[in-house]
Amino acid sequence: MELFALETLRQGKNLLAFSGGSDSTALFFLLLQEQISFDIAIVDYNLRAQSKDEVAYAKELANRYDKKIFIHECHISPPGIEKKARNIRYQFFETIIKQEGYDNLITAHQLNDQFEWFMMQLAKGAGLVELLGMDPVTPKDGYQIIRPLLFTPKEEILKFLEQNKIRYFLDSSNFDTTYTRNLFRKEFCDPIMQRFSRGVQRSFLYLHEDKKLLLGKIFSIKKLFIAKRDLNRHQDMRTIDKIFKRLGYLLSSSQKEEIFKQQNGVIGGKIAFALTKEHIFAAPYVKTKLPKKTKELFRQKKIPPPLRGYIYKEAIDAALLDKVLEKA
Repeated sequence: MELFALETLRQGKNLLAFSGGSDSTALFFLLLQEQISFDIAIVDYNLRAQSKDEVAYAKELANRYDKKIFIHECHISPPGIEKKARNIRYQFFETIIKQEGYDNLITAHQLNDQFEWFMMQLAKGAGLVELLGMDPVTPKDGYQIIRPLLFTPKEEILKFLEQNKIRYFLDSSNFDTTYTRNLFRKEFCDPIMQRFSRGVQRSFLYLHEDKKLLLGKIFSIKKLFIAKRDLNRHQDMRTIDKIFKRLGYLLSSSQKEEIFKQQNGVIGGKIAFALTKEHIFAAPYVKTKLPKKTKELFRQKKIPPPLRGYIYKEAIDAALLDKVLEKA
């Protein structure tokens, strides 16, 4: 079973999002097998009596294999349980990552998850970026999300667990077809994956390569992001969206329109942006008084005003910036 981004994981401090289900349990043992160093984090939403057993199992594994374990307990209720759970989960993970200095958050998303998302977005009407949704590696603000199993079919994961006699838990809510994802899984995705998983796997590998070519390259100096503009506004909007996500900011539709209307400014009081004739720029917004010589240099270099505070604060070299602009 091939795991993605192993070299990145070997070089960093890793936190595994654990649930006790088949995917995260298999990934726990696969990471052990690959001698990857990691700790684990688990959330108990108190939605099922079984969740206590899952937390107990996580503690057992952490103790047996000498891993740090972080546990968060909360209570959530309808409506919007899935969205609430996701928000709570990632807020918890990000808090730990900042406090403990982790470089990577490892999640157990696998090929079937990717296909289910694809089918749901297809039914809504979506473009390539939305259809694919997840990447093997997603840069975030101060860390990366890594999905080593993203191209591994669920069937392979279950075989691994069975062959190695590894215990895991089944979440009964996964069979409740009142949830849209479960409906898609049962009615459409599972029957296709049972017969055509290898073809689906190859298609996603090709699609992710196409996505890279479609979006083009995004360059960064610290947290200053620069990309070449496209002749197509739709493509520029995708690039802007991707850059803002790397800066940890999710743009609304109205904010995207505002960016194109204003051409330069600050979004949410946090992210400075500028659209020039050739480039897209974005960086954390820094309000500061610039020395007169610096201000003049920035004017000569045609550096957009909203970005100057960050470039000055981070002492980004003008020659380095010129080199990046030549590449972008």
